[in-house]
Amino acid sequence: MVTHVPSEARGDERGALLLFVEAQRGGVRRALIGLTEEQAASRPSAGELSLSGLLKHVAECELNWLRMAQRIPNEKQRSEANWHESFLLVGDETVEGMLAFWAEVAAQTEEFIRAVPSLDDTFPLPDAPWFPKDGQVSMRWLMLHLVEEFARHAGHADIIRESIDGKTAFELVALANG
Repeated sequence: MVTHVPSEARGDERGALLLFVEAQRGGVRRALIGLTEEQAASRPSAGELSLSGLLKHVAECELNWLRMAQRIPNEKQRSEANWHESFLLVGDETVEGMLAFWAEVAAQTEEFIRAVPSLDDTFPLPDAPWFPKDGQVSMRWLMLHLVEEFARHAGHADIIRESIDGKTAFELVALANG
């Protein structure tokens, strides 16, 4: 791990989960430090991923999981018709704007998780072939899934960034910390 996740207050499971989610968000955000919009949108590896596309994906992914847990409609719900736009900045979307959007989603996630009566509370999974029929997951599962999702994409971001200009995660942590 490139950064140290501080200990939570003794017994503060919510705080620990929120800190680990935030640590992984940081890995994605740091990969964008100092890049132009064009560099962030570039796809320097054999795949189709770009840093700005990953940023949009993780921000919308977190919003989607949050809205499922809150049991309210997702205002940015994707369909088959626009799924391709979930990994691509379109129109007037910018890295700066997407970072601000994600920061707002992150704040909403923290507020929700701190307010939910119990991390054992559950919510239903959507009907999809990759989820069990009538599946439910807990708020704890949600937070662990966000750690997993963001860590996976932070690793992608590390590789893409290093392919763009050679900067490693360690250098980006140093830049972020001044």
